[in-house]
Amino acid sequence: MPFNCIIMGAAGRDFHNFRTFFVAHPEYRVCAFTATQIPFIAQRSYPHELAPDSYDSDIPIYDESELPALIKTLAIDFVFFSYSDLAHAQVMHRASIVQAAGASFVLLGPAQTSLSSRSKVVAVTATRTGTGKSPLTQWLARSLVDEGVKVVTIRHPMPYGNLRAQAVQRFASTADLDAQDCTIEEREEYSPYVSQGLVIFAGVDYEAIVRAAEAEADLILWDGGNNDFSFVSADLNIVVCDALRAGHGLDYYPGETNFRAADIVVINKVGAAAAEDIQTIRSLKDAINPSAGLVTADLDVTVEAPERLRGKRVLIVEDGPTVTHGGMGYGAGWVAAHKYGVGEVLDPRNSAVGSLLDTFNAYPQLLAVLPAMGYSQRQRQELKASIEGSGADLVLNASPADVGRVLELGLPVVQVKYRFAPQSGDDLLASVRTLLA
Repeated sequence: MPFNCIIMGAAGRDFHNFRTFFVAHPEYRVCAFTATQIPFIAQRSYPHELAPDSYDSDIPIYDESELPALIKTLAIDFVFFSYSDLAHAQVMHRASIVQAAGASFVLLGPAQTSLSSRSKVVAVTATRTGTGKSPLTQWLARSLVDEGVKVVTIRHPMPYGNLRAQAVQRFASTADLDAQDCTIEEREEYSPYVSQGLVIFAGVDYEAIVRAAEAEADLILWDGGNNDFSFVSADLNIVVCDALRAGHGLDYYPGETNFRAADIVVINKVGAAAAEDIQTIRSLKDAINPSAGLVTADLDVTVEAPERLRGKRVLIVEDGPTVTHGGMGYGAGWVAAHKYGVGEVLDPRNSAVGSLLDTFNAYPQLLAVLPAMGYSQRQRQELKASIEGSGADLVLNASPADVGRVLELGLPVVQVKYRFAPQSGDDLLASVRTLLA
């Protein structure tokens, strides 16, 4: 008899673990997924068409709050934890919940879940959500393409729509984003690539995604999600640490895994950080990963038309994951507002409606910024109403997604951009050139 299992996830690592470990080990049978972090993914199901033939019906997805009851009613033997960016204590609290209900708690590692590629692979991961790993990956991709290297990026999954239609997703234009009805969070990740003429893949079936990327590229860049480790075995591992959250390098799962496995450690946002915080990360690196290279870097924050901001009443929209489960109180929008002299930053809680009110209740660290939450059509409508009801002169949008266009806003929008800017230490491009050579 197979072991009955539940996979705890957030519509990303959980599906990948299913398609790797569980497909290879039919003695473990998945009876259900649980979901958290991402709104509106519970009460969906994982399609049986994307599962082995032994699964003749869709696999249900439940809210994580139902986990103890599910362990009892489904006679679960093992619960596999398969999502990211939790404090170590939070992971162990979940382990305790699982064990108290009678099941075993499992963490799968790279050897059981990583895919291999015929192309060279550089993985960019992080210690926390919102460290700036995607700007670094975009900088690498753009720089190498300009040198004539065939580069394709593979992004950590965000399959929030029709899973049957999202097995392999390739984005090379804004039209591709529209055709797949991408959520705002998906657009936050894909838009910066396609706006620069770069190709990015994502989806559900990462075996097929890797093979499709290989057909186009000599070099695959892995752009990780949250602080998860790579789905693809890498020839070079780069981890990005946030100098504004200096103590988090060893405190969050699986960010510490990335820190310990890195070939190069990047300390980002040094321009806004205290010297002692930068030294804290240096000391951590020297203590637990002394052989890794070291780079310091910053995010260069700019706006398209800074004169439009001076003296104006603005509503700041920030990158959603960074200021929600990433734990940041603000992002690049807040930095830009103070850099370019806005007159007043409006409190978005005064105009928030529907699920946006729930977001503020769930993430009390938010400092007068509105997360770009748009995981469903209804939530996009609520986001639009929250913005347009603010009384702002304009919207200062630090989400990489073009929220003005996506939401068809009636207010003017000034776009914030942030660019990765290496400061000192190892030459990242030289390291990749050496790998390719």
